[in-house]
Amino acid sequence: MDLCYTEAEEAFRDELRAWLHSVLPDVGPPPADHTDLDARRAYDTQWQRILHEAGYAGIHWPFEFGGRGSTPTEHLIFLEETERAGAPYVGVNFVGQLHAGPTLIAEATPEQQRTHLAPILRGDHVWCQGFSEPGSGSDLASLTTRALDDGDHYVVTGQKIWTSFAQVADYCELLVRTDPDVPKHRGITWLIMPMDLPGIEIRPIVTALGTGEFAEMFLDEVRIPKVNRVGDHNDGWRVTMVTFAFERGTAFISEIIASQRLLADLAKIAQKVTRGAARAADDAEIRRRLGRLEAELDALWSLTKRNVSQAQRTGMVGPGGSVFKLAYADTRKRMSDLAEQILGRVGLAIGDTLDLSELDHVGERLYALTLTIAAGTSEIQRNIVGERLLGLPKDR
Repeated sequence: MDLCYTEAEEAFRDELRAWLHSVLPDVGPPPADHTDLDARRAYDTQWQRILHEAGYAGIHWPFEFGGRGSTPTEHLIFLEETERAGAPYVGVNFVGQLHAGPTLIAEATPEQQRTHLAPILRGDHVWCQGFSEPGSGSDLASLTTRALDDGDHYVVTGQKIWTSFAQVADYCELLVRTDPDVPKHRGITWLIMPMDLPGIEIRPIVTALGTGEFAEMFLDEVRIPKVNRVGDHNDGWRVTMVTFAFERGTAFISEIIASQRLLADLAKIAQKVTRGAARAADDAEIRRRLGRLEAELDALWSLTKRNVSQAQRTGMVGPGGSVFKLAYADTRKRMSDLAEQILGRVGLAIGDTLDLSELDHVGERLYALTLTIAAGTSEIQRNIVGERLLGLPKDR
């Protein structure tokens, strides 16, 4: 394990910082209306094109597929510096950039790669993910969306949920059941579904925060050409594990930086709000909890660098990604509990912090609740840690 940066890596950091300093003033703020996904797509894909023109798009993708061919450590530096500089996140095309694209690089045919990889990098095509179903979330292998074999096509009927940015997506990485008569992990196929096919209905889901990125997706005899299959028939679970390996590798790097910023801001708020004649920061217990959370975020950042170091040596993050995800969700939950205590009654209103901060601690508190589910539930992460690290028997 090497948690230090080489001279070449520090030179890359300096180059990236200089470029961000030169371009970010002209990018502008993101759309204020969180439900206007067309505006969100235009903003995010514009940033993607800026990255592409500068040679930073798909920084972790191999050079032969249009990326920069950077090491995992350089990818880590890229995510760290763009977050610290306040640059736009990958946004509406996080599935294409971080999940589908790398999966296509690893598993797709040359023709599929030629068709899809370059438009993802340029920001021309946006992807969504059709994995979860109302009855198949944590137990994803129990999915029931059915694909019937009909010559050169699969005819797909079923329902997907929590499909981020499906409303503005061009393609979907879709899991379907192609054989109900074999063990559930063996009867799944991974498909590329164009989102303009007949039979697709999208119903937006508005969150408690008023955002509209999620959607339900209903599929009624959607005809998907078999040339859109990635991997073999009934081999979709193995391909899905490839997708998850990318999803859990670097998914929360930017969030660590953002969490450190939130915690520092929360400490400043504690200096302002009062409880009777004293400030919240005068409470020794609050100071202790702030210090502990800062230490935990620092440890999680070191764990991130350890996971990236392992990926650079072996090509895989391994169970360390699950250890990180489990610990991070717990840390953010306790951080949100502390924010609620410090804010008091102000914490009951989204966006109304009496000018205590420009950061939305109330919204972040609600968002923290999702971290026990997003990118694999805490129960699933515990199973992975127990089975692959501790050698415990599989959960029945």
